[in-house]
Amino acid sequence: MGKERIVVSGDPDLATLIPCFLDNRRKDVCVMREAMSYADYERIRILGHSIKGSGGGYGFDTITELGARIESAAMMGDRVQIMQALEALNEYLERVQVVYD
Repeated sequence: MGKERIVVSGDPDLATLIPCFLDNRRKDVCVMREAMSYADYERIRILGHSIKGSGGGYGFDTITELGARIESAAMMGDRVQIMQALEALNEYLERVQVVYD
């Protein structure tokens, strides 16, 4: 049985932008996973900071929180925390479903 969907209410004015925003966050996860293989914490920190800054603007507070966790863990060079936050972000992106009111 699959995991339950996470339903988020999206701003109808952003309906054309949100799918691209979410796709770009999926790409960020892939880039950060690759950066982990090189221990490129600065690149991970920068992407985490960007994710933290953009999530709330699109109505995704969870993405903002996970971006902050990634940024903080990258500043400390904490591989375990980075990987946990990346997995949490990836799972969120797989499960999120946006509805427009």
